[in-house]
Amino acid sequence: MSMGTLVSFIAGTLVVLLSIITATDEPSAFIDVPSMIIVCGGTFVTLFISYEFKTAMEAIRLMGKAFNRHSDSENSLKDEIGRIVRWAYIIQKNGLQGLENEITDDLRKESPFLSYGSDLVVTGYTGAEINQILDQMIEADVERNKTAIDALKKMGGDAPAFGMLGTLIGLVIMLGKMGGDPAAIGPSMAVALITTFYGIILARLIFIPLSTKVAARNDVTIFKNTMLKEGLVLLAERKSPRYIQDKINSFVDVKDQFLIDRDMKTPASSEE
Repeated sequence: MSMGTLVSFIAGTLVVLLSIITATDEPSAFIDVPSMIIVCGGTFVTLFISYEFKTAMEAIRLMGKAFNRHSDSENSLKDEIGRIVRWAYIIQKNGLQGLENEITDDLRKESPFLSYGSDLVVTGYTGAEINQILDQMIEADVERNKTAIDALKKMGGDAPAFGMLGTLIGLVIMLGKMGGDPAAIGPSMAVALITTFYGIILARLIFIPLSTKVAARNDVTIFKNTMLKEGLVLLAERKSPRYIQDKINSFVDVKDQFLIDRDMKTPASSEE
């Protein structure tokens, strides 16, 4: 569970609730089931009309996934560089068999991209071939995630639209009753505007923020995988550990760089 996302979501909800509670003696006036049905139902129905069922379900899944921890954002890039450099020493000493022993079940679960790329190195593909294969893998992953993220963003645009639709329906009903009791116009207008309120809340507190978070996390994963790809290509080309260190250190901030002399306690003696 991502505590930052959860706490922020709860805080945003509390801000809205507290503003309502402190502004009126009748907070129940903001609860209207027909308005909820129009906004929520219309938004989700439009999602499934606009996209294939699989893509629509992936967009819904992304909303829940946004509240989970994102290992690529939390893990240190410095540690990833250190792992690649350590593998370079292992290959120097034990060959590709040594690297194969490093590809454990835990690694496959923790980092499918890295384990897949490591398998390519062990198989004996050249650096150019690995670069091409992993580039294609990264691009395909980008396209898959982009469609689902776009669907989630579309929900953020559709919710206020259905809120306005509900408001128009309410206004039509209200105007149709204007010949009756004038005192009923105020409450009727309030109910008509509630749907717009629901649409804005769903869009600005749920759909748009979550789609932004998922897109930002996707960018982090792409950056990390691009860095790992470079390291795997250098491993396949049997570059020296120090060369690999210097090359992939260029991906990160100077303060986050991995240095063999400082961060490896027992670097191999035959490094170059």
